[in-house]
Amino acid sequence: MLTALWLLSLTSGAVWTQTLITCPRDRLCRRALLSGNDVVLQCDGHGAQWYFTSVGGEQLALLSPLSHFNPLPGGSLQLKNPQTFHSGLYHCQRGEGTPVVEYEIDFQDASSLHVTHKNLGQKPLCNKTVVLDEPVEIFTQWGPWQDCNRCQEPGERKRLGYCYVKGPAEPPTACGLYLGNRKMSPRRAQPELQVEACHTPCFFPRETHQPFFVFDIYPLGRLTSSLWLSCPLASIYRPVSWEMDSRPVTWQSQLSGQNNHTFLSPATGSEQLQIFHMATYKCFVEQELVAQFNPVSPERLEARRPGREAGPWRLGQAEALAGQADAVLQGLKLALGAGTILALLALMFKVLRPAQRRRSNPAVLVT
Repeated sequence: MLTALWLLSLTSGAVWTQTLITCPRDRLCRRALLSGNDVVLQCDGHGAQWYFTSVGGEQLALLSPLSHFNPLPGGSLQLKNPQTFHSGLYHCQRGEGTPVVEYEIDFQDASSLHVTHKNLGQKPLCNKTVVLDEPVEIFTQWGPWQDCNRCQEPGERKRLGYCYVKGPAEPPTACGLYLGNRKMSPRRAQPELQVEACHTPCFFPRETHQPFFVFDIYPLGRLTSSLWLSCPLASIYRPVSWEMDSRPVTWQSQLSGQNNHTFLSPATGSEQLQIFHMATYKCFVEQELVAQFNPVSPERLEARRPGREAGPWRLGQAEALAGQADAVLQGLKLALGAGTILALLALMFKVLRPAQRRRSNPAVLVT
């Protein structure tokens, strides 16, 4: 049973690794979130049913399991790769019709994120007054700073800002929920991502024998000059960092134009990294080593050619074919034993524990 659940979590996204949105029972909670980034809406009630209506809609429609919506056994709703048109009212009720909780969600366009770095002197968007039915102020409502993505050495931390509207006699409301089908200047309607340098101590001792995923990356082809890598368990809502040949990949170097070997994806908050140079890459989530991407040697590449017997697969190893975006987590060929499963579950638990602040020594599991 554990094996099946763990394999399912790899192919469809581990639910317990995703951002959980909560709301008090019998309440309506309004939130702004970012498109393309998975979240789970909490609803405590086995057999709960979810209904949805888009912004400005009137009739609630029963949600059925689709590519973007996944009702969970405990009653919560997983939203996978939500888009801006999934903004609206999500209503959870028990089977007999008793309301439990409602969420009004504005999924703002992550592809239009305005990214700035405080240490480069880059400024966030300014407030703007526009006239709709009446004069209103458009501004950015900032979330809290995330934890530093590295410890005991220079790192970076980020925070997310969402487009909000404030009228003369109304509380601030997320832009998409306030505007409905009305249009506004695309530039000022942008969400924001702000980064700054940080330096914090490691609050927990380093651990040995920390398991992590190992992937192979194959040489870039003549027709493809880059490749996308995806960091398992990462999210725009969590601290994430990358290394290339043990050198940190930073937002500061990217936004200053000093880095032409890699590109951190703003839309995923660096969950994805575009590479233009073959090297050994590592990704960390909440200061924990989660995955390592190794370039395939010429000897191993020759051994994989048709007619030759391929060598054994290591834990978490997958072929990332050049030109195939976000293919790192697809086609995993795993050999799992009971000890391996427990070790991987331990990894997920360590990464997701609140207030975790440590950097681990690597230890590759090989089956």
